[in-house]
Amino acid sequence: MKGRRDRLVISTKYTMARDPGDPNSGGNHRLNLMRSVETSLSQLDTDRIELLYLHAWDFTTSAEEVMRGLDDLVRSGKVLYLGICNTPAWKVVQLQALSELRGWSPLVALQIEYSLVERTVEHELLPMAQEMGLGVIPWSPLGGGILTGKYGRNDLSPSNEAGVASQRKGVISSSGHLTERSLQIASVVVDIAEEIGATPSQVALAWTLRNPAVVAPIIGARTLRQAEDNLKALSIELAESHIASLDHASAPEPIFPSRFVATPMVQQLIFGGANVQDRAY
Repeated sequence: MKGRRDRLVISTKYTMARDPGDPNSGGNHRLNLMRSVETSLSQLDTDRIELLYLHAWDFTTSAEEVMRGLDDLVRSGKVLYLGICNTPAWKVVQLQALSELRGWSPLVALQIEYSLVERTVEHELLPMAQEMGLGVIPWSPLGGGILTGKYGRNDLSPSNEAGVASQRKGVISSSGHLTERSLQIASVVVDIAEEIGATPSQVALAWTLRNPAVVAPIIGARTLRQAEDNLKALSIELAESHIASLDHASAPEPIFPSRFVATPMVQQLIFGGANVQDRAY
C-alpha cells in the first residue's frame, strides 16, 4: 500500500477469536471490536479502514452495544463505512432500524454466501438488502470451487467427511456443499460454458452478477491466471435459455410464508381473482 494508500479501499472484519479459550478475544462486544480495529490499523500501518464488517452475529451481544460501538469508530474517523456478514435478516433489520432511530452510522454492505449451490439467501436476505439499499458482496460465488467443474462423483467418498478438512476437498465436503445435487448443478454450468465458449467459473460468476442486489462477488483466485479468467465474467452474456436452465437446476425449496402466500387459494383471497403484476414474495 505504500505510496498509493489513497487509491485503495481497505475492508476488514471483526468477530472471530484471536486467542483460543479467551472469550474476550472474540465475539461482537465492544472490547473485541475496539481491539480488533486497533490491531488492524497497526498491522496495516494505516489511519483508517474504509469498510469494516461485523463477521458473524454471536447471538450474545446486544444490538445497542454493537451499533453504538461501530458508530463511535465512524465518528472517530478510524472507520468510514460499516457492513455486516453472516447474520439473519431480522437481526440486520433491527440493527439498521436502531441506527436510524438513534442517528448512528448505518450499515451499507451485506456480505453473504451466494451462488448457484447456495440460493436460500434469496428467501429473506437478498430481498431485504435490495429494499434497504445494502450493497451485497457474495462470498464463495463458485461454491468453494464446485461450480468450476473440478469435482466429480468420485469425490463423494466417505473419506471426504469433516475429519479431513485440512485438504481443500475436505473443507468443501465439511461445508455440506459437496453433494450429488451440487455436482448436478455444476454439470449444467459446465455444459453451458462449453456451449458459449466460456469457462464454468465465468458462467457461475455471470449468473451471480445478474441479481440486482449484487455489487461484486468476492473472487478467491489463487493465481493471476485464475483472476484474469474470473474478471472475464463481466463480459459474459447469458441467453434466457441458459438462465432458465441454471435457475431450474439450482432452485431452492420455497419456505413459509412465501410458499403459503403464493398458493392459488391465498392469491385468490388476496387479490380477488385480479391479475396483479410485479408481485414480490
